[in-house]
This record gives sequence, structure tokens and C-alpha cells, in this order.
Amino acid sequence: MNKTKLINRRNFLKRAGLATCTGLAFPHVVPSSVFGKGGVVPPSERITLGAIGIGAQGRSDLKGFLQLPDVQVVAVCDVKRPARELAQRWVNERYEGSVCDAYHDFHELLAREDIDAVSIVTPVHWHSIMALAATRAGKDIFMEKPVALSLQEGKLLRAAIKRYDRMFQIGTQQRSGRNFRFACELALNERIGRVHTIKVGTSYGLVSENFPAMPVPEWLDYDRWVGPAPWAPYTEKRMSRGIHENISDYSLGMIHCWGIHHLDIAQWGNGTDNTGPIEVQGTGTFPRDGLCDCLLGWDVSMLFANGVRIHFTDGKKNEHGIRFEGDKGWVFVNRQTLEAEPKSILKERIGPNEKHLPVSNNHFQNFLDCVKTRQSPVAPIDVAVRSDTLCQLSYIAVQLGGRKLKWDADSEQFVGDDEANRFLLPRPMRSPWHL
Repeated sequence: MNKTKLINRRNFLKRAGLATCTGLAFPHVVPSSVFGKGGVVPPSERITLGAIGIGAQGRSDLKGFLQLPDVQVVAVCDVKRPARELAQRWVNERYEGSVCDAYHDFHELLAREDIDAVSIVTPVHWHSIMALAATRAGKDIFMEKPVALSLQEGKLLRAAIKRYDRMFQIGTQQRSGRNFRFACELALNERIGRVHTIKVGTSYGLVSENFPAMPVPEWLDYDRWVGPAPWAPYTEKRMSRGIHENISDYSLGMIHCWGIHHLDIAQWGNGTDNTGPIEVQGTGTFPRDGLCDCLLGWDVSMLFANGVRIHFTDGKKNEHGIRFEGDKGWVFVNRQTLEAEPKSILKERIGPNEKHLPVSNNHFQNFLDCVKTRQSPVAPIDVAVRSDTLCQLSYIAVQLGGRKLKWDADSEQFVGDDEANRFLLPRPMRSPWHL
């Protein structure tokens, strides 16, 4: 489907009132004939999607999209042949036909004019390069978190998304969870009094051995997996998600990969989606040896202009989740639990004249709806970069040995600190990869 037909389709769907993004609904009655028999969305009205990255999270996201009627996956891409062949088989079985192509080079997928949107679910060191390429190729983007290895990369992506008018959703799926939204609304509406502290705890870092080098298997394009990162000998453990998310060549570690989840919710409930802290200070510990060299534990404090302080630590200090503390009580939320003091506030409703947050009950559907309507999704690029910034600042504060750093959220720079500002810049990239 060419771009003109896609735009016409989106305009039609917008007029038809099919949007659910940001909790909006329109009082239109749409005849079932619009969708085909039995309410099934015909192929001509589906968003066409290419999936880049079919690891553990990539498979989970692919399954999420395949369950939805108004998207059609037409291509998958991975540097591992078994992974892309498995994904291709899933897609063809889902649609009962040979409808899905498989690639090992994401550029080939992006070059297809019939693809409307892509999902990017790769190691973090690839995120900015792939997302920028997808933006320039005219694709809307669903990308797993974090945004990038440096704040400058995130800012470049944000500028490109706006310049090319692309739809972007970051994979902070907790924003599509009822308990997380409700906990934030309780905090925003002062059901626990004025919030003064937000405690955030996430997973601890990983200690590993130095794994021996191994021959590269014939089914793997290892050079492309390493990509812009420094070259390193192949070992199968390096490509395991639990390992590479704790190697600094590819990641900032759990302070980032897990931190983005819960700090994003802290931002939401603090009402600071469009800004950041004014001060940050932190300490942490690193492994002494082994392939995994990212932070093991950390203790970071961030002060905001509204007087709220976020205390962000590994899960051995603060409980894994987000705890909003006010002068009249508290509310705690994670993926298993919603608790509060007083307990009675959990039975209350947020009134029509109180503060309400955007409603999404399915992160993938929310993205697709907003591809059609061009309205903002629940986790757009501006939110993604601001939440990512909290992780970046925490990491930099630890790297700089615990001294207090002043942050200007408007200019997105440290105040009077050239050493700290150098940490905001992109790392050198291995040729031929570049931003």
C-alpha cells in the first residue's frame, strides 16, 4: 500500500471515530460493513508492520501484535536465522498463508514502501540508529525501552520524530496498566496529602565470569549484532539478554533497563512528564571482574522544583516498585501489588473534575489506534526522552562519585559542569555505523 493510500486510510479511520488513544472515544456508530463480515478488519484497512528483533522480548511483542485484528505483520528481521525463521512461521500460521518475509538486514525491511510501522526490540546499543533510520524511511515506530545509551541520541531521535511527523510509542507498558495509572492519579489528586517523596526500587545488577571465546555459528550474523559497539570475541552468553543488558558496551545496566520502567511511573505520578529534576546526587558499586561490568547497586537522590524528592535505588534498598509518600499517607504499586495507607483510598473513584491520566488498556493497540488517528499515544517520544533522562542522570551521578549535580531541565544540560555534560554525548561508534 503506497503512502497516499495509507494517509487516506488514516483520515477515514479518524473520521470514523475508532480512536482509543489517550482515552478518547467518539460517539459515532460505524457499520460492520466497514470492517468486513463479522467485524473482521479487511486487509486493506490494517496497519502493516515489520518486526525488527525477535529475541525474548521481541517474541513477546510480536505475539502481542499478532493478537490484534487491525494490524498485519508482513516482515520480520533478526541477525539470528533460527529466530527470524521461527517468527516467520508464527506469522504465516496466524494468517494462514505465506505472507511474511524474513530479513537479516533491517535496511531491507525499512526500504519496503508497503510497511506502515515497525517494532524495534533489539539490544539498547542499536536503538537510536534503527529508530532514526525508520523515521527517515517514513515509518511509525513502536520501540522497546530504554531510548538510547546517551541523552544526546535520545534528543536527536526526538527531533527527527517531530521533523518527519512520525508516531512513536516507547515500550513502557506499565502506562497501560490500570493499577499504575490509578496509583498515579491518587498521588496527583493528593489522596495521600501533598507528595514529598517517591521511592523507586528496581532489579540489582549482575556479576558474571569471563566466558571463553567461541566460534561464531553459521546461522548468526555476529558482526551485525555487535554493530556500533566495540568489537569483542563471540561467546553465546554475550548475546543472552540477561548478560548483554549488564555489559557497558551495549547497555547502562539495570539502572537504565529496569529503571526506565519505574522512574517513568514516578514521573507520571509526580506530574513532571515534561520536565526533570533540578539536582541529582548518587553513589554505587561496580563488579570487580567478569564480562558484566555495569552497576551492581546504587543509591540516587533527585530533587524536583515542586519540592518532591525521588529516592532511586536497587531493589536491595527500596522495594521493587514505586512508593508515593505524602503527608497524609502513601500508595505503593508494582506489577503484582497495589497497596495504600489509608487502605480506604483504594476503593475511591477519581471524580470528573479531578486530574485524570490518559487511559490505555493495551499498549500495542494504543499505538495502532494512534497510527490511524495521529493523536498522541500514552507513551510518546517526549515522555520517553524525559523518563530516559532520569536514568541517564542517575548513571552519570554515580559515575562522578557522588558529588551534587545541578540540572537545567529546559536546556537539558548540567549547570556549569563540563565534565558532567560530556557524559550526555554519544559514544564513538564502530565503522561503518553512525547516527
